[in-house]
Amino acid sequence: MHDFETFRARRKAGNEKVLETDNKNIKRFFNLDTAAYRDGALSGKTKEMLGLVASMVLRCNDCIDYHLENCVEAGYSLEELEEGMNVALVVGGSIVIPHLRHARLSLDYLFKEKES
Repeated sequence: MHDFETFRARRKAGNEKVLETDNKNIKRFFNLDTAAYRDGALSGKTKEMLGLVASMVLRCNDCIDYHLENCVEAGYSLEELEEGMNVALVVGGSIVIPHLRHARLSLDYLFKEKES
């Protein structure tokens, strides 16, 4: 199984487990997170790019993969994603480089998957 497929399976299983909770605050936060990426004054597509850049600066590979998958699905080109990732690199500095490498490997997988 490819690393990205492992990520998808782990994320799905984890989300299902978390959402078994009776804790309304956890469920509300998950709903808030979902709603934040819907079209509004900014398009959902733009918000996904913002989420990607923030995730790279915060150095969260799971978050990066989540937003990369949504960005590719939303129709971003590799060139557009590279410009967004460059913003993350400039804002976050050299500590973002390992996450940039991770993102590029994930993008190779996602674009190859999209072609098939």
